[in-house]
Amino acid sequence: MMLALTLVLVVALVGVGYGLLSRGPGSLRAEYLRDRAQGLARKVPAPLLTEADLSPLPAPVQRYLRVTGSVGQPRVHSFRLEFRGRLRADARSKWMTLRAYQHTFLDQPTRLFYLEASMSGVPALGYHRYQGGAASMRVKIAGLLTVVDGSGPAFTRAETVTLLNDMCVLAPATLIDPAIAWEAVDDRTARATFTCAGQTIHGVLHFGEGGELVDFDSDDRPALAPDGKTFLPMRWSTPLRDYRAFGPRRVSTRAEVMYDAPTGRYAYGEFELVDIAYNPD
Repeated sequence: MMLALTLVLVVALVGVGYGLLSRGPGSLRAEYLRDRAQGLARKVPAPLLTEADLSPLPAPVQRYLRVTGSVGQPRVHSFRLEFRGRLRADARSKWMTLRAYQHTFLDQPTRLFYLEASMSGVPALGYHRYQGGAASMRVKIAGLLTVVDGSGPAFTRAETVTLLNDMCVLAPATLIDPAIAWEAVDDRTARATFTCAGQTIHGVLHFGEGGELVDFDSDDRPALAPDGKTFLPMRWSTPLRDYRAFGPRRVSTRAEVMYDAPTGRYAYGEFELVDIAYNPD
């Protein structure tokens, strides 16, 4: 009887400890919420996006903004979203399920991405932050053991590609940003050169027959090596599908994130968009 009671108490204490580590004031989640609040405190005007704003863009990008319902709506200076899906470290690793929460601000380029994941019942928490022209990534097991703690120019360059990808996939209205230089490749392809906080990166956008974006690829976002600190050169891509409306705007709700490794192309992430809001208070 005493042994059973002791086990119950230990399990309860472990649960309380994990709750404090994952949700307490020193947690990655609390840090994400503080960073998000800082961005939300800024008030940014959002005039309507017009046909005239599209004129500098290549024809396939103009069509994309029209079919996604971006024209005639307020310009996007921030967006909030929620994902569910799964991730793995490489082609041979096991998948872990996740729920992810993101807030992106374009007036002062910021990407805040917080995730809660689980693999074989073991919880993992992660926070990717791009803010002030620098990026970092931390992952903790059970809110306690840090297994990834990366930062520096290579992380920042990789996260700059991710920021551009988010703009293309999740907030097409932002593609009028003067920080993006456009090059028309053909009627269904355009090349973007994005300069932000001293980093210049490139991405190629591929559009389908109906004008929707169906893929994005870049050679400027290498894969994170097993040591969690260095990178391996590989082409990165994000095939897209299943567009649907969120209010007057339409975006892709399903995406894969993939690398072209020397041993073959593989997906390391699969995401489903649960919800998205533009210029939220």
